[in-house]
Amino acid sequence: MTLPGATLGMLGGGQLGRMFTVAARTMGYNVIVLDPDAASPAGALATEHLRAGYQDAKALDHLARACAAVTTEFENVPAETLAALAQHCVVRPGSRAVATAQNRITEKIFLRDNGFATAPFAVVRTEADLDAAWRAIGAPAILKVARFGYDGKGQAVVRNLREAQAAWESMRREPCVLERRMTLDTEVSVVLARGVDHAMVVYPVSENTHANGILDITVVPARISAARARQAQTVARRLAARLQYVGVLAVEFFISRGKLLVNEIAPRPHNSGHYTIDACVTNQFEQQVRALCGLPLGDTRLLSPVAMVNLLGDLWSPQAPRWERLLASPRAKLHLYGKLEARPGRKMGHFSCLATTVGKARSEALALRRALASRTKKQK
Repeated sequence: MTLPGATLGMLGGGQLGRMFTVAARTMGYNVIVLDPDAASPAGALATEHLRAGYQDAKALDHLARACAAVTTEFENVPAETLAALAQHCVVRPGSRAVATAQNRITEKIFLRDNGFATAPFAVVRTEADLDAAWRAIGAPAILKVARFGYDGKGQAVVRNLREAQAAWESMRREPCVLERRMTLDTEVSVVLARGVDHAMVVYPVSENTHANGILDITVVPARISAARARQAQTVARRLAARLQYVGVLAVEFFISRGKLLVNEIAPRPHNSGHYTIDACVTNQFEQQVRALCGLPLGDTRLLSPVAMVNLLGDLWSPQAPRWERLLASPRAKLHLYGKLEARPGRKMGHFSCLATTVGKARSEALALRRALASRTKKQK
């Protein structure tokens, strides 16, 4: 068990690393962030910021010597880096689980081989693979690059083989997955934590709406049946156990024609779990600290229905939003990530609205978002 006063390492310095750092420092830990970006949002709040790459030998040696335990904020940290650090200090989640989740081909094959339902898919590594995949999957389909795709990047909707070939060329013929584009009833996710003692706690199911491939709004509890919610939580628990996972894990699901399908695994806290900061007894970042340090896991109970809205850089054009409209609501909670440059599609922050029902929380959140957007348009 790693107790307050110890030093924890965070690989990655974006908003997820920043919120982990806030939780860890609040609990009395020191935090060293490794991130090459001098303007790292997490590095700005850390005890120490190592401005180096994730395979920099000197930086990794410093982390290994200084930290009692190390974790990551995103799945694209090289699995070899986690494995190397694990020889000197506690690393959670482990390199094998991260390696499975950081490659769509590996992830899909893991899900299929372990009996988890997914959308039909085929692996594409060569031109012959693409032809065979198209015959197997057909239209409509989505071509997804195996590595480094997120928030809709590295994906293309394709309606025929020519479009699939053109999309693959635009992805530089990188290994891909061709996946059937499903008719969706809704999209949901489950965030859970699994401890070193195999104990698990599960958060309420989130209902997610995306725009341009980026999470737009999350409402909790999800507006699905209690039986469907229990099914999603059960599948997420099974998946975490099969991965022998330790840490915070998010599982994204499609519900298509009444069937629950696993879409993706995120071996870290998740955007759809940000509502936990304001609406749960223990938020997902404190839970990440607890799992990393071998502490008992916290209570995941939902204190209030909630809606969470992402704030993208588009809202900052031509100048920062007028936050007084949002802050006038006593039920709205604003979280900005400390990023210096606002760009279209870049996640700059989020806000949550608490209310007596999920419908009221969603309505107020959407109204506040419209108010911010309306004010921005008037300034142009």
